Amino acid sequence: MDMLSAMRIFTRVIERGSLSAAARDLGLGQPTVSERVEKLEKHLGARLLYRTTRSVQATDAGARFYEYAKRAIEAAEEAEASVASAETSLTGTFRIAAPHGLGEMTLPRLLIEFQTLHPALAVDVTLNDRFVDPMTEGVDLSIRIGEIGSGNFIARRLGTMRRLLLAAPGYIERQGLPREAAELAAHPFIRFTGFAADERLHLIDLDGGPIEVPIRTAWRVNHWRPLMEAVLAERGIGALFAAVCGREIAEGRLVPVLPSYEFRRVEVHAIYPPGPRPAARTKAFLALLAERTDLLFGEASGASQAS
Repeated sequence: MDMLSAMRIFTRVIERGSLSAAARDLGLGQPTVSERVEKLEKHLGARLLYRTTRSVQATDAGARFYEYAKRAIEAAEEAEASVASAETSLTGTFRIAAPHGLGEMTLPRLLIEFQTLHPALAVDVTLNDRFVDPMTEGVDLSIRIGEIGSGNFIARRLGTMRRLLLAAPGYIERQGLPREAAELAAHPFIRFTGFAADERLHLIDLDGGPIEVPIRTAWRVNHWRPLMEAVLAERGIGALFAAVCGREIAEGRLVPVLPSYEFRRVEVHAIYPPGPRPAARTKAFLALLAERTDLLFGEASGASQAS
């Protein structure tokens, strides 16, 4: 039995919640998918799925196997992509979509490095902050921050990003530095559209417990750059992802506020079209992302120099 192939089929069934949907994604017939899963169950000597007429659900054994299988598949893909990126030159056009913050500040350096490894490869970048389904938008890879839901795509978790509370030194000199989270309510707040829409910040306190803090929105914007400009202009306290403000912090133009409190980290995924394996261009870039995740998230030394 081709165990890796069987694991690919099984994980896709779990992710899609349906034998027929998994079959469509993989370009296989539903009877073939069902047969492969049954052979896998026989090989393992365990029932992996509860089947109904409309859906499937993992058993306890199936859920455990899924986690291990997913890691094994990702390791195999990364190993294959590392060889491809090191030994061959890719051609054609690599189409990637990303949110504005990453796409403007940290992603360009990674794409330049990628094209240096593959000089015959053209790069096509689309930046927006809405969800981009790689199947409907025609991109090879889409990087998304936050919830991605489910759809006709494969998701690879890249990690998590930090959001920081920040203020300009001049604002702190004039208005004072909050010492407790509750003091934020007395300061004008600058926030991204959709973030803290209930006029409350959801933070994690020193003991790791959740805490809600009321805020008073002074600015609400749908792009990180005017948000940063408003904070730099001493209009109030704001929240920005670390990926976009590393340089300003390093230069002392922005100062972290209440660093002992944290926001819940936000998940970041790379999503790409379904199939038995991603395209060679996608595999190679995923391998680079795995090596440079800290740079993408603005956590690596020198990341603040990205422009």
